[in-house]
Amino acid sequence: MYITDNIIYTSYFGARKKLPDNVCPIAICAKPPFWFHGPNCKMLAPKYDFFIKYKETHDEAYYIERFNSEVLDKLRPKDVVATLHSLAGDKIPCMMCFEKPGDFCHRHLVADWLNNSGLASVSEYNTK
Repeated sequence: MYITDNIIYTSYFGARKKLPDNVCPIAICAKPPFWFHGPNCKMLAPKYDFFIKYKETHDEAYYIERFNSEVLDKLRPKDVVATLHSLAGDKIPCMMCFEKPGDFCHRHLVADWLNNSGLASVSEYNTK
C-alpha cells in the first residue's frame, strides 16, 4: 500500500521545461548539465567505475548488479523518500537524469526499488 503523499516522479533533463511549477526537478547523477541549478541527490548516482565500464560494454545485467550492490543496497528506501521530499520542499519531487523515458537508465532502477518498498508511488512524468 502506498502512502499517498509520497508521490515521486521521474523524468529527464531534456524535458525539464515541460514540468509544471508544482514539480521539483532533482538531479540523481554525479554531474548534472551545467545549466541545471536545482538540487542533486548524489546518493542515487551511479558510481564512476561501473558507469564507465557500462558505457564501454553496454552490459545492462552488469550495470544492474553493480548499481544494486554499490548504491541501492547501501540505502534505506525510507531515508531516500524523506530526502527527496526534503529537497523538493512543498513540491512533488522528480528524479532527473539524462536518458529519455524508453532508454535504459538508473532512474528506472531507483523507481522500481522505491515502488517495491511500498513507501512511494513512482512513475515517469508524462510531458507529452
